[in-house]
Amino acid sequence: MRYEPHEYQTYATSYVESHPQCALLLDCGLGKTAITLTALSDLLFDSFEAHRVLVVAPLRVGLLSWPGELNKWDHLGDLTYAVAIGTEKERLAAIRKRADITIVNRENLEWLIERSGEPFDYDTVVLDELSGFKNGKSKRFRALMKVRPFVKRIVGLTGTPAGNGLMDLWAEYKCLDMGRRLGRFITHYREQYFLPDKRNGMVVFSYKPKPFAEEAIYDRVSDITISMRTMEHLEMPDLIETEREVEMSDSEASLYRELEGEMVARVSGEEVSVANAAVLCNKLLQMANGAIWCDSGDMAELHSRKLDALEDIVEEAVGKPILVAYWFRHDLKRISELLTNLGVEWATLDKKEDIGRWNRGELQVGLIHPASAGHGLNLQDGGSTLVWFGLTWSLELYQQTVARLWRQGQSAKAVAVIRIVTKGTMDEDVIKAIKGKDRTQSRMLDAVKARMRKGGGGHAE
Repeated sequence: MRYEPHEYQTYATSYVESHPQCALLLDCGLGKTAITLTALSDLLFDSFEAHRVLVVAPLRVGLLSWPGELNKWDHLGDLTYAVAIGTEKERLAAIRKRADITIVNRENLEWLIERSGEPFDYDTVVLDELSGFKNGKSKRFRALMKVRPFVKRIVGLTGTPAGNGLMDLWAEYKCLDMGRRLGRFITHYREQYFLPDKRNGMVVFSYKPKPFAEEAIYDRVSDITISMRTMEHLEMPDLIETEREVEMSDSEASLYRELEGEMVARVSGEEVSVANAAVLCNKLLQMANGAIWCDSGDMAELHSRKLDALEDIVEEAVGKPILVAYWFRHDLKRISELLTNLGVEWATLDKKEDIGRWNRGELQVGLIHPASAGHGLNLQDGGSTLVWFGLTWSLELYQQTVARLWRQGQSAKAVAVIRIVTKGTMDEDVIKAIKGKDRTQSRMLDAVKARMRKGGGGHAE
């Protein structure tokens, strides 16, 4: 297929070529992969500023999206690539092909650098989903830092750079500039830009930005960062987000409050106990969804309110395809049983053939888990309605999942996102948290937004 880039894509490609270190904060659907591959092709074959490229990506993105884009566009036909994903034997075989571009999933980056036995001779690295390197204590981050001084060019791609707040940015940008802009150490970054927030005596559990922090941080990284939003560059369908509220009975709500207050309760004769606040939060979200894992390891059902709401939504759709996001394994079990009893054609979208069935319109319901389907899947051909059965605290996973349907190529005039929310439960807190995080991230994206100037080169303010 012939590649005919939009103006913003040409601009972004030039930006990558002119900046040895850069972050592209591009919304889903803007073509980050094609933009980057076009720049890599130019760097490899025109300016000869790159010689061997390593792409580090989430598993499914590395398996599907990058090879798919490489095979799709005519102008990339001269690029050779190898996918170093699979068994150790398969990974080694791919690496030894010495292709122009080697693709590895981020879980195997440490293996590639420290245990593969192969020399790390990549002069250019692309970190697809830069947010996957937000933890400065992770093995993948530490392994990358060992070889980072030998990498001449590095590109970070993401649509959600600060999914859980500004603290994430330190490790992400250290991958790019080795600490030049936000400091070499997280402690210095924290002391300069943050204040202790929640604490117990001398133990600090969380930090909040100082009043000047956001603007100062954005200013520090703006010279190597561009940000673009889908709505500013593409004709996008409307995004309609609504909430379908359900309510537990008095007895069900009483059990919920009992666990919330006492950290222990009996559900359907099974004991449920929690050891700390994090586990309690998880258990309360399960109860909001209608079932819970008990101490025995068995599942106990509390109510079917969300299942009833989902059944209503399926019936209201009258055969129109629906994508359903679930979170817990018992959600999947209960939803699949419901759909089977209703005689609905459904599948979990975790296999290539089932993704194909969805996009061909052969499924009435597709089930996805945000952690595995949040990146890299193009599902817009199969439908335009997303139902959240179980919510996630992660803004990144939430936005990426919505973007499976609300993206370039969606033929519907509007994409509907329906969140099933149990009143008076942790569901409501999750919605507030996601909206709060989005405000922080929106300010960052606005602060480093690309301003394209006619006849000019890359510039970020």
